[in-house]
Amino acid sequence: MKNGLENLTTYAAYHRDKRNILTHFFGIPLIVLSVVILLSRPAFATFSGVAITPALILAILASLYYLSQDFWLGLFLTAFLAGCLAIGQATVPYDWSTWLIRGVSLFVIGWTLQFIGHYYEQRKPAFVDDLMGLMIGPMFVAAEIAFLLGLRKDLQAPIEKEVGPTLIRAPKVA
Repeated sequence: MKNGLENLTTYAAYHRDKRNILTHFFGIPLIVLSVVILLSRPAFATFSGVAITPALILAILASLYYLSQDFWLGLFLTAFLAGCLAIGQATVPYDWSTWLIRGVSLFVIGWTLQFIGHYYEQRKPAFVDDLMGLMIGPMFVAAEIAFLLGLRKDLQAPIEKEVGPTLIRAPKVA
């Protein structure tokens, strides 16, 4: 299994255009939120007032994975997933069609942003070559936020040494 730096470096190679990264800042969180909303039903059980749902189980597993890849990014993503779970649980009381429309709409908007970003990148999404790209995407966004804040230079430097800095690519002339 690759470590966090290796996964982020591989993913970053598909994401060097700043416009693509910007679309990922919105698209990936919307996709994650939509999946949590859609998996917030059904509740298998309730334990101390907490609904045990597919969303909760997957969020716990994802958090453990992210923490194993990079502790600090994992903490950030665990907090993000906890927020998504709260929003997901807030949608459960809605009627079935409202809940479904909200979840599916966010999913479609998120993926639309992703594909717009890859139009600018002029490269296919990372998950096309490796399905783990679907798990690394949220960690990549967390890392890019950290880099923007001047944090995690220890992570940014080896990634950029391997795949280069982010930039704005000029469109290809046909």
